[in-house]
Amino acid sequence: MTDMEEAKIHIVIADDHVLFIDGLVLLLKDVNDICIDDVANDGRELMDVLRHKQPDIVLLDINMPKLNGLDATRFIHQSYPHVRVIILSTYSEDHLIKKAREYGANGYLIKNCGKQELLEAIRLVNKGHSCFPYRQPESQNGFSETDILLKQFKLTSREMEIVQLIKINFTNQQIAERLSLSIYTIETHRKNIMQKLGLKKPSELIKFIIEKGL
Repeated sequence: MTDMEEAKIHIVIADDHVLFIDGLVLLLKDVNDICIDDVANDGRELMDVLRHKQPDIVLLDINMPKLNGLDATRFIHQSYPHVRVIILSTYSEDHLIKKAREYGANGYLIKNCGKQELLEAIRLVNKGHSCFPYRQPESQNGFSETDILLKQFKLTSREMEIVQLIKINFTNQQIAERLSLSIYTIETHRKNIMQKLGLKKPSELIKFIIEKGL
């Protein structure tokens, strides 16, 4: 094995939708630091794969036949603690994300995430970090003005995370270091945030954050 191969992040994908697996393999196959070791179409098949191959990361769905993704995550965490797990799901409910954490998942992404968000999560988790969706603390009524604003302006969890760091006066460089992203990625996120909020100047963003209590 060459040094280049050793530097790659080895991944196994498990999902019961063959077209989704094919799309994911196509998406990742030309990424220089990622290698797809194998795929599985259900939880039991994934267990068979792991008996012979222990990748750096398993990307898996929650809703799989024979052994669901949460139970598979718990088994992997107990039996192969060096293998990290990122759940890719269509479900965004808080109780499922909480249970994924409890069962040992290292990350959780919604399937409509972009390629860049997926790659960032893979690289973060591979470095030993966790990557879960941003969740605004619930108010007593179960929803808050912030939740309404997020839906109104369609901010992503990553963008909201960056807004929170801007709020406490982090520079782009500090945000990049905190989130293990490139400064170019942070600048792109900030431009997207400004565009979604209809703002022109950085000072207008700070004013907006203060006025809306984000």
